[in-house]
Amino acid sequence: MKLVMIHGQNHKGSSYNIGRMIANKISGEEDIVEFFLPRDLNHFCLGCYECIEDDAKCPFYEEKNKIMTAVESADVLVFTTPTYCMRASAPMKSFIDLTFDYWMVHRPRKCMFSKQAIVVSTAAGNGTKTAIKDITNTLLYWGVPSVMTYGISVQAMNWNGVADKKKQKIEKDTTKIANKVLKTKRVKTGIKTKSIFMMMRMMQKKGWGSGEAEKEYWEQNGWMGKERPWK
Repeated sequence: MKLVMIHGQNHKGSSYNIGRMIANKISGEEDIVEFFLPRDLNHFCLGCYECIEDDAKCPFYEEKNKIMTAVESADVLVFTTPTYCMRASAPMKSFIDLTFDYWMVHRPRKCMFSKQAIVVSTAAGNGTKTAIKDITNTLLYWGVPSVMTYGISVQAMNWNGVADKKKQKIEKDTTKIANKVLKTKRVKTGIKTKSIFMMMRMMQKKGWGSGEAEKEYWEQNGWMGKERPWK
């Protein structure tokens, strides 16, 4: 399985190590590609809307495209983020903003509807649920049908400080997640994803999208007719 990891931090902390444990149980090293934020995409969305007309017009297209090309070719996506102020990290939020044109309301990619994803977040205390939701919400609107989550309070400032008993629990939990991914033969798109897509389709048909370029994109994919990205 081809696996892409996107880390919401440059350092290799608890979230990174847990994400890596899962990845290593799913794929071999040669099939794992990693990106670190902000190292690999150190920009904020400017709100210029150039990507709405043409993805390549984004001022940061070259860096963004390198990541998203890998994402589109992957079978499994693993996102990791520390919990900062009870939310995902700022670099992860910047990445989400810069890829908003992938959302179903704009130009969803057909390949997203057949992927599995895992979102990992750690905190010294509370906040992993809200940090994880920042990412799972994005994956839902990308069209990714299968998303698993793992949030845990490690009660430590770094991976070395995590208690052995806690690490043993993490080891067992990550094995369960990896096994679930490996046992999935075919990813099925659920009713929630299909419903959102159909609402966005209606908007495009009525001309309520962000412009003619988007509507043309939907028409070229056959989605205004009977074609669907999950078929």
